[in-house]
Amino acid sequence: MAQILRNDLFNWDELQALGDLERLRLLLDYFPDEELIKDLERARGRGRNDYPIRPTWNLLLAGIVFGHPSIESLRREAQRNGQLRQLCGFDLGQGVQAVPTAAAYSHFLDLLIKRQDLVTKIFDRLVEDLRKVLPDFGKDLAGDGKALPSHAQPSKEKAKDRRGDPDANIGRKVYHGKRADGSPYEIIKEWFGYKAHLIVDARYELPVAFQVTKASAGELPVMEATFDRLKEKHPELVANCENVMGDKGYDSQAWINKLHLENGINPIIDIRNMWKDGEKTKAAPGSRNVVYNYKGDVFCVVPKYEGQTPDNIMRRMAFGGFEADRETLKYLCPALHYGCECAGRESCPVKHSARIKLDTDRRIFTPVARSSYKWARLYNKRTAVERVNSRLDVSFGFEEHFIRGLAKMELRCGLALAVMLGMALGRVKEQQISKIRSLVQAVAPDQEPTRRGKNRRLKAAG
Repeated sequence: MAQILRNDLFNWDELQALGDLERLRLLLDYFPDEELIKDLERARGRGRNDYPIRPTWNLLLAGIVFGHPSIESLRREAQRNGQLRQLCGFDLGQGVQAVPTAAAYSHFLDLLIKRQDLVTKIFDRLVEDLRKVLPDFGKDLAGDGKALPSHAQPSKEKAKDRRGDPDANIGRKVYHGKRADGSPYEIIKEWFGYKAHLIVDARYELPVAFQVTKASAGELPVMEATFDRLKEKHPELVANCENVMGDKGYDSQAWINKLHLENGINPIIDIRNMWKDGEKTKAAPGSRNVVYNYKGDVFCVVPKYEGQTPDNIMRRMAFGGFEADRETLKYLCPALHYGCECAGRESCPVKHSARIKLDTDRRIFTPVARSSYKWARLYNKRTAVERVNSRLDVSFGFEEHFIRGLAKMELRCGLALAVMLGMALGRVKEQQISKIRSLVQAVAPDQEPTRRGKNRRLKAAG
């Protein structure tokens, strides 16, 4: 095999690493963590400062940005990568000795757990900053729960070596559906661990509120509490919200009333069949031949006419809009709207249209009619939550993690979501809004660090 003399000026691995460091620089420039850092520095006071707070914190953020599954993996990368140490603010003269030990990071994480309120404050600050730079941020929201399985074994007592996870428990979720042949099926998913309850912006696919609980916690009550906290912390965002999407797990009269009656938000919530009496349709109040099913589809029953008796012939009525002043949904005669033939039209009491009040059943009849194209279009936006969940698993390493304990899980999940928002804010600030959802693409190579970023790293380096 012929030997090839190499005279490369750059190593491609180093160029790739540089792209990763640009992503970290983007986050560090716009992450509002000064209050947390100062609180940690005050707590240390005049104590030993072998591993300064600021670079230690910056390196922890780097581990989240680069998706390191463990602190040990992050430490090995920092010892290998001098550029990373420099960007985080470590003293280059110390070499690999500047990287904090595993014990130092374990202690550092304990300090952060005690300051979970300040970490959450960073998250809330980023939500508010994004609301100010993105006028339509929060217009469409979607909520869902995400399983966070623990790879530890259940334990009744807290093990000294922290291998067990006494805080976690069993979560269970049941999915129902129908096969192509119409037969029903049921899928049961169980996991041991925790659950993240998320509310995200459906357009930008960014979180606006979250809560971490044990896996057994019910999704609906936690989602209501999470929404209440969102309204308390970000009243303007909730005031500007128009639609909230959710799957069947959030089908509740109380939740729908909270959204629409209390906050003027359209509930776009999938519905379960709660009719236990076997009925397929019910008569609309005040109408002799208008019926509806549990999905909100409205039908006109063709009346009998001379010479023929078309019993039980039903035609779907066309949605004619929501009349806010009347709190009613308007439905149009199918013969008139679609132009189909109807021999019984002359004797039909509907003639042109029918109205159904939302009070008939607010689970079934919502301001955006379930039978409308608009409802289907909005409900499709609910998948934004699934993409945020995927980023937590793939980009931030929650699919394979070593996190033990509810407090630590809440901290790590909060930091990951805050990093997601911080990178998005950086994209917007640096005129890269087309990459606002990206967690892996590097910043443009011609993008110079901001003065704020330079000052931050100089301060970290002492």
